[in-house]
Amino acid sequence: MKLQIMPIVDLPLDELRNYKPRLTRTSRFTQFWSENVNQAQEQPLNVQTKPISYFSNKVKVSKVTFEGFIDKSPIVGRFIKSTERKDKDPTLVFFHGYGSSKGTVSDYLGWIMLGFSVFSIDMRGQSGESPDRAEYNYGNITGHMTKGILNESSYYYRYAYMDCYRAIEYVLTREDIDGRIGVVGHSQGGGISLAMASLHKKIAIVMSSVPFLCNFGRAVNVAETGPYLEILNYLKTHPDDEYRIMETLSYFDTMNLAPEIKSTTLISVGLVDTTCPPSTVFATYNHVGTVQKDLAIYPGMGHEELNIYIEKKMRWTANCFAL
Repeated sequence: MKLQIMPIVDLPLDELRNYKPRLTRTSRFTQFWSENVNQAQEQPLNVQTKPISYFSNKVKVSKVTFEGFIDKSPIVGRFIKSTERKDKDPTLVFFHGYGSSKGTVSDYLGWIMLGFSVFSIDMRGQSGESPDRAEYNYGNITGHMTKGILNESSYYYRYAYMDCYRAIEYVLTREDIDGRIGVVGHSQGGGISLAMASLHKKIAIVMSSVPFLCNFGRAVNVAETGPYLEILNYLKTHPDDEYRIMETLSYFDTMNLAPEIKSTTLISVGLVDTTCPPSTVFATYNHVGTVQKDLAIYPGMGHEELNIYIEKKMRWTANCFAL
């Protein structure tokens, strides 16, 4: 008799595999994102680059600052490349988890060893060096999930998504890359990576670990921990705003963006994840437009990234880029 391992925090695995809820796009969804992409492309980056001293001469590290979307908040990133390769490299753009930062150089040395250059950025207003100068007239429960939440044009993640889009635009201006770009992220970064693969047509691959920002309609009802609860806290005192809030969130839901993803896609999901419940990840994955996609399922994993999956990402990406 075969043992059937079931998630204990969400739907049974057989149901998760087929879980594909209807998209919640509004009639303005496509136009909204087209207008934002055009605006992000037209706004000058005004890049400033500064060399950073590092203890190893095998890598070259630079601090890169460019102007954020609309309000020109300085978005700070770090570009890392090998000094031992003369050829142009494929580049991976990394987006970090909620409330975190771009990390340290050592976080990316494995990728440099494989043959990639790396650009990692600090999300505006989170734990890194990028401030948030946008003005939000609504929401603002502790955290970022409700900032400007009553209008998609003033919502925090409109600025954040387009900052990340502009980070990719910056990478494409560099003469030391070979034009092949991948996007990588965990949790919030995983959701943003999926959004970028949908919105930016020059993304070759996307690697998304236990992605956040998926299937908001279910996430706010089943998540037991983490940032989705900020939305519920806001609704406690603003119950009449529920419809407008969910309409705003629909624009930033990776499930709604997923059909336009044509990049090769790898996503991980933990079946005991109470922060980004597995059904929300399956909802996005099952709508991803490319047939070149894979979902790494970990029955005993919560909201984390295991070393076994990191090695899977490295092997998978090296194969995709023939390194």
